Amino acid sequence: MVAMQLHWDIFCRVIDNYGDIGVCWRLARQLAAEHGRRVRLWVDDPASLQPLCPAVDPAADGQSVAGVEIRQWTANAAFDRPAEVIIEAFACELPPAYLQAMATADRKPCWINLEYLTAEAWAEGCHGMASPHPTLPLVKYFFFPGFSAACGGLLRENDLLAKRDQFRAALPERNELEVSLFCYDSAPVADLLDTLAVSPQGVHCHVPPGKPLAAVEAHLGGLGPWQNGQVLIEPIAFRPLDDYDRLLWQCDINFVRGEDSFVRAQWAGKPFVWQIYRQDEEAHLVKLEAFLERYCASMDRQLETVVRRMFVAWNTGGNIAPAWLDFVEHHPAIAAHNRRWAEQLASGPDLASALVNFCATKV
Repeated sequence: MVAMQLHWDIFCRVIDNYGDIGVCWRLARQLAAEHGRRVRLWVDDPASLQPLCPAVDPAADGQSVAGVEIRQWTANAAFDRPAEVIIEAFACELPPAYLQAMATADRKPCWINLEYLTAEAWAEGCHGMASPHPTLPLVKYFFFPGFSAACGGLLRENDLLAKRDQFRAALPERNELEVSLFCYDSAPVADLLDTLAVSPQGVHCHVPPGKPLAAVEAHLGGLGPWQNGQVLIEPIAFRPLDDYDRLLWQCDINFVRGEDSFVRAQWAGKPFVWQIYRQDEEAHLVKLEAFLERYCASMDRQLETVVRRMFVAWNTGGNIAPAWLDFVEHHPAIAAHNRRWAEQLASGPDLASALVNFCATKV
């Protein structure tokens, strides 16, 4: 039973928005549901998980939801035992008392630092790299999600694409273009809305609360919904993770940001526009280019130009109008590419399975 590494602890600090906790929650529940692992999710802000999973009680110190034990990670949290596998999500730094318990365990646990997703080539060389602790008899392994077999794959439940296709088959036909808008406050939202207003066809734009809706309200005034020329802009409630997946499946074009919604938009197999998290000295644009090189590799030159132009305009505040009009004109070709792209990504191992297999070699 020990060799199967049944007990897993995932540690997550909520830094900003819902990206970190979203990734950790998807991973925790998949490890429990599909791999039979007994998972504890330690999170410093359980309230951030509740909008993603309404069954969560944000006031509870401990609870079990979807087969996952959720514990509040505080400075005084009591740790009765280290798990057989420990995931330190996004370099959140384990509690000193927990580290000491790991070091004194008869059988040393498998310690994983789960990194942020990047398409940069250097991640392939660092994936799986061992890092001995400077003072304790412990080794940490760096685990990189990624887009190639040399990395750890992407989060994907076993039945995700089948559920997507079943949902999509039941959708009614419509003439308008349906768009979801999830972005940071630095996105050129005003320019996009003005461009949608003069679109050659009707547009229905779904805007979640937070920074996306605040940007829309700042430009259009009032509380919405707004009819602005050809576009109906509709505020929507915050969607739990599975409901958000269905929104991505429903829409014709999805604007997404960060990591979690970025990955889920790719599984949707629909045209999407990604806003990467902005970094100092424009370092994020290097990461954007690394993804576009992989994503556009099998496109013809014209389609690649159209897609790159839209992604760059959205991330730099460039001239949105011509980029968007070209993107919409080439929508059928982009949609066909994205269906193939999703199938290509799904031919490799998913992140949870890759983690299970990797840790099994470190017993």
